[in-house]
Amino acid sequence: MLMLRHITRSHAALTRTSFAYRSQQAGPVLRKTRLCQPSVARALSGQSGPPTPGNDTPNPIDDAVEQAEEEQEEEKREAKKAAWKSTAWKMFEAAATTGASIFILGCVGIGYTKYYKWNVLEKMENAFREGDPVLELAATGKEIPKERAGEPTRLAVTKDMDGDDKDYDRWIPRDEQEKIDKIVWGETKGRYHLLLGEKGTGKTSMLIDAMDKINGEGCSMMEAHADLEVFRVRLGRCLDFEYHEDNIGSLFSIRGPRDAGAILDIERAFNKLEKVALRRRAKVGRPLILIINSAHLIRDNEDGRDLLELIQQRAEQWAAANLATVIINSDKYWVFERLKQYATRMEVHQIKDLTKDRAMQALRNYRMKYYGETVRDSILEEVYDKVGGRLTFLNRVAKSEDMIAKCNTICEMEKIWFLNNCAILGEEMDDDVMDQQKYAVCKHRFLLPLLRYLHSRESRD
Repeated sequence: MLMLRHITRSHAALTRTSFAYRSQQAGPVLRKTRLCQPSVARALSGQSGPPTPGNDTPNPIDDAVEQAEEEQEEEKREAKKAAWKSTAWKMFEAAATTGASIFILGCVGIGYTKYYKWNVLEKMENAFREGDPVLELAATGKEIPKERAGEPTRLAVTKDMDGDDKDYDRWIPRDEQEKIDKIVWGETKGRYHLLLGEKGTGKTSMLIDAMDKINGEGCSMMEAHADLEVFRVRLGRCLDFEYHEDNIGSLFSIRGPRDAGAILDIERAFNKLEKVALRRRAKVGRPLILIINSAHLIRDNEDGRDLLELIQQRAEQWAAANLATVIINSDKYWVFERLKQYATRMEVHQIKDLTKDRAMQALRNYRMKYYGETVRDSILEEVYDKVGGRLTFLNRVAKSEDMIAKCNTICEMEKIWFLNNCAILGEEMDDDVMDQQKYAVCKHRFLLPLLRYLHSRESRD
């Protein structure tokens, strides 16, 4: 028994020994086997490489979560891409709308500008067509004075039934009238004209009469003023030019003419007038007639001289090209002195008082026109001796019932005016009136020969 047990233990020891020995002998193989077992396990489990953080054995739950996250990320990318596409389309749509709006606004602005410029020239050309406000105002001044209410006029009572007064015309023929007619009608070309004469000699009346014969066609008249702003407004009314004040181009972001002085606006008006004159010359073949009345009212200072220089430059250019004829009407001599410096195509027409025969004829015609009566020559000569041949005085006398009394009133008023402006004060006077007194002394020296001539005429009579 003991022997058997010993054998068994020995056999087991041998067995163990042999197993250990075999294990030692097969160490590398076992080692390879141990190394291969994890590789097989990893191959079966889908794990690559040794276990490391992030390289663990796959978990189905984790895989599902990761797949869901990937799908969510994909959806986000798709949504973001769609959002970008929508934003880009909206940007393109907004840009296209803005571009189309700007294009339409630009087209409308350009079209309005072209229409406005055409309308400006059309309105200015219309100002030179038949009919003129000056003629309407002048026609109002030709009315026969009425008697008191309820009573007939003297013309209705004394006028001959046979119509003998038809030969009496309100206007009498003057030597200058034919020349003025040719100028206003456009027959005299290549010149601009200056009418000089005392106040009341009939310069404006002859111009209006010449305009009335052609109903103002191709003519326009304006009244000058000392203030350049007022002159600018009157020139605009004469030419029907608004100086772009009625332009609504600012709605289209179109910048209008910059603000400047009146002299620059007058230059703009003359530029437009030149374009109208070019169009009209191609159609009609006659120059435009621009009449500037009462030019002596322009101040004799720097601004006034600049204005006269501007008018003269344009008048010279237009006269050389037969575009327009400028007629300047003045009562004062200084205008001629200023224009004479640079004048090359200017013609000066001096308008004087009527002679005795013409004055008596004019007074006779006026009296027949207003009262329908024939005046004796003795009364006409007495009127002429008192007031001379000045048309403005003759007109006042003809409208008065008592002509001699009216003549005495006119003489008294002129005497008062003369003494107020040219009276000699004497030796004792203030220093501030010395210049005025020098002017008064010169006036008296000029009048002294006239007084001697008057006394000599009276002594001969």
